Amino acid sequence: MINYILNVGKSNYCEYQGLNLPDRCRHFWQPVFAHCKNSDLLSIGHSFIELQSVDSTNNYAMAQAHAGTASHGTMFFAYDQWAGKGQRGKDWVSTPGENIVVSTVLEPANLPITQQFALSAAVALACHDLFSHYAGPYDTAIKWPNDLYWCDRKAGGILIENTFKGDRWVYAIAGTGININQTQFPETARNPVSLKQITGRTFDAPVLARELGIFLEQRYQELIKGNASILLEEYNRRLYRREQRVRLKKDQVIFETVVKGVTPAGELVTRDVFERRFAHGTVEWIIEPRDR
Repeated sequence: MINYILNVGKSNYCEYQGLNLPDRCRHFWQPVFAHCKNSDLLSIGHSFIELQSVDSTNNYAMAQAHAGTASHGTMFFAYDQWAGKGQRGKDWVSTPGENIVVSTVLEPANLPITQQFALSAAVALACHDLFSHYAGPYDTAIKWPNDLYWCDRKAGGILIENTFKGDRWVYAIAGTGININQTQFPETARNPVSLKQITGRTFDAPVLARELGIFLEQRYQELIKGNASILLEEYNRRLYRREQRVRLKKDQVIFETVVKGVTPAGELVTRDVFERRFAHGTVEWIIEPRDR
């Protein structure tokens, strides 16, 4: 998660709008739309903008939000993202047109800034909702802090970038990358997997991105209704390797410990000879590479 204020100018991209959901999605969407007609904010996915090519959907979404041309719930989907950003300054590489590469503008002005991890958990759960719907719930998990895993393979990741003005939470740009149809990955990718590799099916990535918007709206509504503790409980139930022994690396030292859960502040809790707590970015998972 990154917190900062951006000063951005205009940039030119090829884009077009639309929210043409297939019939199979409408039973999800109708109750969400009905709820949001009576609320101050439009629902997530009310505007779904498809970008043919962009450096980073997060950069683009942040620029549009600061320019006042993108409101809460606007989603920016890219067919080709050539400078995607991942956690801890890493690149996010995706084959053009094959995966979900989308950033969503959120305006969490009514949420306290202390709930940053609660928002991250809500976004992670929405990604889990979507992926597990097709890949199955038993092998799909959330790896702390917000990677999407299937078995011991990475299926997706999340990067949330926040903007604050004083103590007010102005914007959160939730960038999501989920492997959908890609079957060939660069050697630098650690244990990747896609929905197509799991199911043997080819999917329409923009349609799945719209479905993700529906799950995001449902999870966001839970959060703003004051159910952060319930979201955290569910996040912990879906936590990768919970109650299992794992290998972690901190300050060049690799050690074994048992994952116990995650705190409301987003700290990973483990236990071996004593209980340990780790803030985001202070520890690295050690997961053995798998044959491709």
